Amino acid sequence: MYGVRTHPRRLPTLAERYSARQNAFGVLRLLLAGGVIVAHSWPLGFGLPSPGHAFSSGQSDLSTLSVYGFFFIAGFLITESGLRSSLRQYLWARFLRIFPGLWVCLLVTAFGLAPLVALYERGSLDGFWSHPEGPFDYLTTNWLASMEQFPISGLLAETPFGQVVGGPSAFAGSLWTLRYDLAFYAVIAVLLGTGLLRRTPRAVLLLAVGCYLLLLRDVLAAPTWTARPPAHGAVGPIPLIGSFAADWMLQLGFLFLLGAVARLYAHRIPLHGAMAAVAATLVVATLWRGGFFALGLPAYGYLVLYLAVALPRRLAWLGQGRDYTYGVYIYGFPVQQVLALLGAQRFGLAGYILLSLLGALLFAIPSWHLVEGPASRWKRRGPGATYRRRHGVGDRPEPPAPQPRPVPDTGARTAAVQVAAVQAAPVQHGAAQAVAAEAGAAQIGAAPAGVGRVAGERTDRGSRPGSRPPARHRRPARPAGALLARYLRRRTPALTAGPTHRAVRAAGERPEADTVTDGAR
Repeated sequence: MYGVRTHPRRLPTLAERYSARQNAFGVLRLLLAGGVIVAHSWPLGFGLPSPGHAFSSGQSDLSTLSVYGFFFIAGFLITESGLRSSLRQYLWARFLRIFPGLWVCLLVTAFGLAPLVALYERGSLDGFWSHPEGPFDYLTTNWLASMEQFPISGLLAETPFGQVVGGPSAFAGSLWTLRYDLAFYAVIAVLLGTGLLRRTPRAVLLLAVGCYLLLLRDVLAAPTWTARPPAHGAVGPIPLIGSFAADWMLQLGFLFLLGAVARLYAHRIPLHGAMAAVAATLVVATLWRGGFFALGLPAYGYLVLYLAVALPRRLAWLGQGRDYTYGVYIYGFPVQQVLALLGAQRFGLAGYILLSLLGALLFAIPSWHLVEGPASRWKRRGPGATYRRRHGVGDRPEPPAPQPRPVPDTGARTAAVQVAAVQAAPVQHGAAQAVAAEAGAAQIGAAPAGVGRVAGERTDRGSRPGSRPPARHRRPARPAGALLARYLRRRTPALTAGPTHRAVRAAGERPEADTVTDGAR
């Protein structure tokens, strides 16, 4: 009696559960954009801190958590885009995704909303156009997403947020993250151009580990476990983009690289509901008791990853074909500022949030259909488009999702394993080995056509497959072929006794034919 081998149940991996066309990243991005608007309702409408600030002892809040989620998802999706694109395609696609919508938003803000705000606050446009921080300066300064100028002509000083900052306040304050997006896009472009993104994914892993170690160093240097990591000044200025806050660069860069690592090592990341529950508990606990940047930040990334594949697939249509997320994000802040100026706070917090969301959608929908969507259709008309049309080259197709293998009955499994044994047999030189393999495959009866020729597929360098090698290259016959033929003749009769085989198993005895399948397992 032989003992039955048991194997621990393997957890499904991200590669097995993720589909590029059927995932919830779109709905998550839309929820995160809405979370930014909801979180900004407190400071912009009522001059109060964002929700979650007191609960986390200043470590984070709802707005910051939403931005963290954006950068983690961006790292995952941008890496996926880089893997299926050339460098020129990648840069062209990133340009079309960011700048057309941004430029129209800047134009609408500077020459549409700002003049109306000036008329409402001052009753005229006197000094509006000639102001040192006027609309033209606002446009030229921020044209490349540097966002070095946020106010326009000294407006919005009497809003609740203007009273908090003590002067003219920002029109589109949420656009500060765009320069960080562009910086991390450039990192992926460098990795793609050097070939490290595809050939050496370990380089991305090392970058993420390095960022985490630096972040951990700052956490340990903080005065308390609940304090934010200390700021280290600015990084830059970088030409055309501007300067970066070192602490934000480190935190957002770690999340972006963590998302990139998740995409590159999707076949090694297990996804399970119990692990997601532990991650959610860790996020809440570290926000409450401290240590969020050391433990909660990686757990937050895992939670976002799990939700992207675990949410119902019928939600996948949100964000596919009509992606309003970018428009909601870039127009939410100016809409909320204008609503606060008009006194929408009198409808209460819920009313202000509802009006803010509807107002952002009012701008985001035409932004997609008139600007972002048409711009995205130019992706295949950019650099390299002529070559792709001539040679039929496009983006790399998505690999098929892994399917679970059916488990047939024992007799069929035994036959399949014996066929595999014939296919995997060492290549032997000589006609005797080929004849033995063909005879064994014929007795099995379940082997596909051509199995018997596998053993004699390559007989000598330069000879045709299956041909007899020249006499000077022939090697003496070895007993391996005879042993293989005798082995197959002894084991083949068990294949024709399927019902008897199962009956023996049902009786509790172990049939001798199972030794083949157990060895294969």
